[in-house]
Amino acid sequence: MAVKKTDSRIDTMSGKEAAEQMEYQHGGDVYTYEGMIDFSVNINPLGPGSSVIQAARNAVERMTQYPDAGCRCLRRALAEALQMDEDFFIFGNGGAELIFNLTAAERPKKAVLLAPSFAEYRQALQAAGCEIIWYPLKESEEFELGEAYLEYLKEDVDMVFLCSPGNPVGNIIRMELLSKILECCRKRQIRMVMDECFYEFLDSWQEHTLQQKAAEYPNLFILRAFTKMYAMPGLRLGYGICSDAGLIRKMEGMRQPWSVSVVAQEAGAAAVGDVLHPVRTREYIRRERNWLVGQLDEIGVRYFTPAANYIFVRSEFDLCEELKKCGILIRDCSNYEGLGKGYYRFAVKKRQENQRLVEELRRIYGI
Repeated sequence: MAVKKTDSRIDTMSGKEAAEQMEYQHGGDVYTYEGMIDFSVNINPLGPGSSVIQAARNAVERMTQYPDAGCRCLRRALAEALQMDEDFFIFGNGGAELIFNLTAAERPKKAVLLAPSFAEYRQALQAAGCEIIWYPLKESEEFELGEAYLEYLKEDVDMVFLCSPGNPVGNIIRMELLSKILECCRKRQIRMVMDECFYEFLDSWQEHTLQQKAAEYPNLFILRAFTKMYAMPGLRLGYGICSDAGLIRKMEGMRQPWSVSVVAQEAGAAAVGDVLHPVRTREYIRRERNWLVGQLDEIGVRYFTPAANYIFVRSEFDLCEELKKCGILIRDCSNYEGLGKGYYRFAVKKRQENQRLVEELRRIYGI
């Protein structure tokens, strides 16, 4: 079923109210909920790493300079680390800028989105005047993407957005199915956008990326960001990988030339060079995630098997409001397409914070 949506509430809001809704509808509203423990955003609990922090501090001294519009230092670092052509990269002020930049450049007429999925996909497509077809993921199937999705890839579809690990559920799309989708999209000239912003948190992360397919499939656009693994949401740095030179040129021609700051570029280059930080993070997340899942089993919280650094749950209790009362902020997922009241997501954080969350969940559940 085709769905075209506009947010009528935004039309009647003040500029300030509309900006606040757009900024925090995905979590992280620590400005409104100052002093709370923030489980609502899925950021690396170990932080950016010392080399990244030092690079950012050093770069502040160069604030009198305009940033390098070509992000050459960061581009070279990534190309070497990923063993890819430098021309395959495009950088942006976070992954969100690239999503909007991509849809503005392509102007798709019809696109397929999963329900539920990251809200910015829908916003960017609507801003480009695109008709959206929703593919509903079923709770009875653990919200996993199945072969039936291929039937939605019709000749008149221009673009699809996929995410693995998925947001908000945190599950993985099988590589066998992704390969089928990618080939189908190539045959039907569909732009396949693959959001891999959380792939580095996966235990077998190297087995769950389409990076090696980029050169062979120009219709593939891989989206990544330094936001999650390197805990840099405040610096805003994302990048895309695509071998379609025409698309990259078009996107570069449409984006603001200095959207990636000096500080973001230097911090990003340092992050690329810190190969041990993701290793330490994966080990830490695995341990804490397993502990949290064990606690949820004891309490009786219904959860969906997590693969990354966050856990998606369903509860008959209003966990968001109940936890706010005791200074904990989690993500209420009721505004995701295809979900309703009772679905929540929280990040895996450090043990002391995780223990506090578990204590409050035990209180709410009467355990």
